[in-house]
Amino acid sequence: MSKPHILILGCNFAGLTTARYIHALVKEKASITIIDRKSLLTFVPNIPLQVLADINPAIDLQYQFMNFLEHDGSAFIQADVVSIDPETNTVFYKPSERAGHPIRHINYDYLVIALGNRLAYDTIDGFSEYGHSVTDTFLGNRLRNYLHRDYKGGPIAITSDIFHQGKSDKLPGGLPVALTACEGPPVELSFSIAHWLEKNQKGDASTIFLSTPAHVIAEDAGETILKQLLPMMEDMQYNYQANTLGIKKVHNGGIEFNDGSTQEAEISIIFPDWQAHSFLKELPFTDDQGFVVTDLYMRNPDYKNIFAVGDAASITVPKIGSLGHMEAEVLSQTLAADLGAFTGEVKPIAFEILCMGDMGGIKGFYMRTNEWWGGKESHLEMGITPYLLKMSFKQMYYTLGGKIPHWGLALSELLGDAAIV
Repeated sequence: MSKPHILILGCNFAGLTTARYIHALVKEKASITIIDRKSLLTFVPNIPLQVLADINPAIDLQYQFMNFLEHDGSAFIQADVVSIDPETNTVFYKPSERAGHPIRHINYDYLVIALGNRLAYDTIDGFSEYGHSVTDTFLGNRLRNYLHRDYKGGPIAITSDIFHQGKSDKLPGGLPVALTACEGPPVELSFSIAHWLEKNQKGDASTIFLSTPAHVIAEDAGETILKQLLPMMEDMQYNYQANTLGIKKVHNGGIEFNDGSTQEAEISIIFPDWQAHSFLKELPFTDDQGFVVTDLYMRNPDYKNIFAVGDAASITVPKIGSLGHMEAEVLSQTLAADLGAFTGEVKPIAFEILCMGDMGGIKGFYMRTNEWWGGKESHLEMGITPYLLKMSFKQMYYTLGGKIPHWGLALSELLGDAAIV
């Protein structure tokens, strides 16, 4: 009798971690195949540090994971996913290592969708010519080169476009609605660039214009943290605007917003709408925006052999890595329980934000909260310890091949909550 085949689409943070967690539980009870369009994982959270240090982020932030998958006995296919037929349990893909391949197909018994999202820069008028960001190594190097070679000391605008969150009556009830995909990165960048400006005698926090389409920046951080964060940023003389309703146009010299306001800027740093991949839209297991509908165990309610994790999952809001990690644990246990490889209690995802950011000058911030989902946890710490936690996570992820031990986040919470330096 052949083993059940688990097919995982995507091998960035959520996909790699899920693949390794599943293998650790099911071992020889199933075969595992992973498909991704690239054979390297880009460690996106650390791109801003490389940009400000004038280091090409492609040098050490593109991580080779193949040896870990090979060690697990998992197969890997470098390919673009073309379509999914959930009625015949078939995925169609096109190998992407070199151009010219025909479309091929592969069957599955269980499907895990961890394809992340597409960043909709192409919907922002003027971004190609005048916009900057830090979401991949291309954009990171574009901003790095401008900052270190051409920057004249003018205003720096940092903003998010509006996020179109998916809706479905099959999603769990009570999920909050976000107007931005994730605003940890813009807040982090505001701090770290302010330090870079001061260090290089090019300005300070008052040079930065931070804005959001929502009623408040980083709304998912919860009221308790925002009551600490916003007055502090005001005291530091950051310029701040809420309720922009998203970006109308980026031009040479600034940004026009959908609320009719404008912002002058020499550099416009944009975080776009995060959209589902086009081939997922209209499929019977996705919401009205193309994100995969799941319950709190990361399983689709209609197609019981289809799971999703990370940014591709509809319930992952905000689109933040710590949620993907928590979901990977729940998903792997749920799937392993189906195969008789896990006999413990599988608990549903308990939503919580865990965020660590760089502030420049070997200082960072740590944020842990579940207030946005009605909880009572709310922690904000700043100092050396949060910075060290952020930097050590990268090293731990590289060393362990994405298979962060189950106590890893708990230890981060313990150290972050009790940070005194």
